[in-house]
Amino acid sequence: MVLVPVLQGVSRAQDASPPPAADQSSPAPDQSAPTPSASPVPIPLAPEVKGNRPKSDPTVLPPAATQLEPDLQPLASPPSLALPTRPAQVKIQQLRPLGLRDVETLAETNNPSLKAVASQVDQAKSNLRAQISAWYPNINLSTGSTFPALTNNYRFRFNPDATGPFTTQESLTRGQTLGAAMNIGINWDLINPQRVPQISAARDQFEQAQNQYLIALRDLRLQAAQVYFTLQFADEGVRIGQESVRASLVSLKDARARFQAGVSTKLEVLQAETQLARDQQLLTNALAEQSVARRSLASLLDLPQNVTPTAKEPARVVGTWMPTLQESIVAAYAFREELDQVILQISIANSTANAAIGAVQPFLSIVNTFGWDRSNGQTGVPFDRPINMGAYTYGFDNSVGLNLRWNLFDGGRAAAQYRQQKQAAEEQRFNFADRRDRIRLEVETSFYLLLQNNRDITTTSRAVISSREALRLARLRFQAGVTTQREVVDSQRDLTQAEVSYARAVTDYNRRLAELRRRTGLDQVAFCQPPSLPSSKPSGDPTTQIPIEPQPLLPACQSEVRSPDGRGPLSP
Repeated sequence: MVLVPVLQGVSRAQDASPPPAADQSSPAPDQSAPTPSASPVPIPLAPEVKGNRPKSDPTVLPPAATQLEPDLQPLASPPSLALPTRPAQVKIQQLRPLGLRDVETLAETNNPSLKAVASQVDQAKSNLRAQISAWYPNINLSTGSTFPALTNNYRFRFNPDATGPFTTQESLTRGQTLGAAMNIGINWDLINPQRVPQISAARDQFEQAQNQYLIALRDLRLQAAQVYFTLQFADEGVRIGQESVRASLVSLKDARARFQAGVSTKLEVLQAETQLARDQQLLTNALAEQSVARRSLASLLDLPQNVTPTAKEPARVVGTWMPTLQESIVAAYAFREELDQVILQISIANSTANAAIGAVQPFLSIVNTFGWDRSNGQTGVPFDRPINMGAYTYGFDNSVGLNLRWNLFDGGRAAAQYRQQKQAAEEQRFNFADRRDRIRLEVETSFYLLLQNNRDITTTSRAVISSREALRLARLRFQAGVTTQREVVDSQRDLTQAEVSYARAVTDYNRRLAELRRRTGLDQVAFCQPPSLPSSKPSGDPTTQIPIEPQPLLPACQSEVRSPDGRGPLSP
């Protein structure tokens, strides 16, 4: 384990970050001495800084990746509606090592949630275009049920002066026409009090959708980094578990050798066996957490069903946060799209209120109707005469007018809806204050925890070095016969706990660093220099380089602890 780059990163963090409680620890000024009156700096209102309708600025955030690099092309997401039906289709056939940059690229390209948010942006844009269409006239074309229409008609004329029960043939007439008719109507709103507010609300909703995409992109990058750091921590847990099992095997080997030589007791052998079982359990838990972390990352990246990602990079300190706490808070206020969302929601509520009150205002529209018809044939022709289909009638008409519509009384519905939306706008102002306070708390929490994890890295790294030396000395003392196996077991347990604490401190530090980058919109991180590693693997202690034999997985019923008489389970 290389500790030098980590300690260097810690020293830079302590130099770059001022102590947060420096102002509180400073002595109080002398009351007798004259002090200049410090007038409070006025805080501007959000609409004065961001405007009443702030627009999203995609330039403050690096754009999302849209295509994969050639080496990552095989990891493209499967079709959205793909559903495996056979076990062979979900069997893992490839373990793919990935770095943090690869994970971010795959997440931005494959993640279905981000694609869904991008689709919402397109939907909001289409809705805005639909609302803008209110400025244009509506043109309607209508015809009869059949175009053209063939009509046959027969008429019976009853003559009361005729004799006999039946009329004559001349009293029956017939007709046949072939015609067509068409109407074109044009309606154009000259005055529509609801048109401008509805378009303004749709435009604000489109801006909200764009801001939501930026928020989702930031959250996705944060989630990808945190899941990757969790996988690195799981890998460290597996490594620590393997080293602990190897150390326990060495201790058990020494205890058995001393027991067979008659210089040790059976108790020390049992203690070594108990420690080995405890370390094997630690390794088993670490392997399970590693598998879950890998599949969690695969789910986030939407990888093919037969691929499982692994961490290509070991857990190391990413870098040092350079801005101060005050700079981080101000940057968060400037870059967080969540505040813009609240301001846009206020604008949407005001626009909806104006649209509601517009329902009781006059609407004026110009209407133009054009009609055309033509028919060939005759009607009312006696049966003894032929129908002349060459005869035709032709006509058209056009009318232009103004339509006025004014809802004079609606029982107070429009006024009530107007007040409701204005009250909703007032509610959003309170939500803005709440969101502003939460943003500052988030930044301060991440900043203070980053300082804590920074110090934890220093203390836990020292604990790891001390525990390693203590275990080495305890093992030498045990081999020399001047101590017991209990000291070796305790030293080994301390080393395991120190290494786990160090790995957790590094992981938590990287998580806090990723949170600050997400919550402030800043990327001012001084990345640590990677350690200079030799080209060949260094040879370790040959006594600890022993293989770990795989243990078969027995059914739980066979592994249950029995009472000494073997009749039932061991009662607590």
